[in-house]
Amino acid sequence: MTLIPDMRYPTPRELALAARALADAEPGLVRLRQAGTSRGGAPLWLLSVRPAKASRHVLVVAGAHANEPVGGATALDLARRVIRDPAPRAGCGWHFLLCADPDGAALHRTPRPYSLLDYHRNFFRPPGPEQPEWAPSLLPPDRLPPETRALTAVIDELRPVLQVSLHGTDLGGSWVQLTRDIPGLAEPFGKSAAELRIPVETSASDAAGWPSPGPGIFVMPEPEPVTDAAGTFHPEDTRLSTWYHAHRYAGTTAIVEVPMWASDLVDDPAPHPDPRGALRMLAARLTEDAARVASVRNGLRDDGTAAGPLLRAVDWTLALIPLIAAEWTGPGAPAEATAARIGSIDAFGRRLSLRAAAMLLRVLRAGHHPAAPALDRLVTGWCEEFAARFQARWVPVATQVEHQSRTVLAAYERLAAVTPGRP
Repeated sequence: MTLIPDMRYPTPRELALAARALADAEPGLVRLRQAGTSRGGAPLWLLSVRPAKASRHVLVVAGAHANEPVGGATALDLARRVIRDPAPRAGCGWHFLLCADPDGAALHRTPRPYSLLDYHRNFFRPPGPEQPEWAPSLLPPDRLPPETRALTAVIDELRPVLQVSLHGTDLGGSWVQLTRDIPGLAEPFGKSAAELRIPVETSASDAAGWPSPGPGIFVMPEPEPVTDAAGTFHPEDTRLSTWYHAHRYAGTTAIVEVPMWASDLVDDPAPHPDPRGALRMLAARLTEDAARVASVRNGLRDDGTAAGPLLRAVDWTLALIPLIAAEWTGPGAPAEATAARIGSIDAFGRRLSLRAAAMLLRVLRAGHHPAAPALDRLVTGWCEEFAARFQARWVPVATQVEHQSRTVLAAYERLAAVTPGRP
């Protein structure tokens, strides 16, 4: 198969300009409107491809995580496909939130990374309470960011039969998380991944222990309330995320992940010889790496400058690490696991400490801090080790887009087939 030459990740402004061109070219079918405004005053653009008689709707959300830039390019690609092909829009309106977090996207500047180090040079991922989709699981309703309120308002307006959130991972494979099963999705998903040489992440660390109706497809189980050892309740609950907001209208949400760099180690079904031993080693390394970053962070203050979002994100990431390390070494650690699962957990741990260090390095560089060179060497070394350990190979942006677009269309086709009368 021949794809277009490799492209770069578009910025929110470029996405809006391209969407405006589509709306101007097809004024009777395509509409671009502002669905809200970010905390920083940036517009949230909603592109709609809507036939005159639409009895059902699909909502595609891009850019929910600032460091996962492929979604915007996929949203535009899907819009063009739906405009060209009448089949997916037969009685169905398609709507694309082009960038759910434009403020975050402005801080994560990666138009076309050439290496993991290049990707992390200008890395940014906001803390959970500042992420549009995840904020409702962590904050009370009166403190939700405007991006979240805009997204939930769009869901309330459209009542989508399918909501798709376009995500990406720096290194690994592709997988899909579902709030409800979509029967038959595994077959076209797996076929697309195989044709495009993208590994299927068969034991994604984000979906450990979840029901899996097929390779790389995971259905979210009903979560239980979270309490700590002192019995204190923690409000984090996936059912409060915007992924589940579509359930108010009998909708289903699919989260489609695709890698920037591929690794076959996350698709290895062989049994791991010593999962618990491996997890103890990974937890010890993660704890040690986090301590190295924290020792530098502890000497800095958040003085209210532009470094604030970066430092909040560093602190959020570092606070997660002890909880994760404890989980890996606790009584629930698996006695049996595939090499793919341990590989996925290994990658997850590496990216946590690396992200915290990369964001902290940006703060040190901006302030000409004397610790910047040493932290720069640490980030460089971690990136090189990460890429070498997982034999990383670049997945062209066009290929990432092709796989996500195919998966979204397949999800809608399969869902429509099992709910033909769903308005």
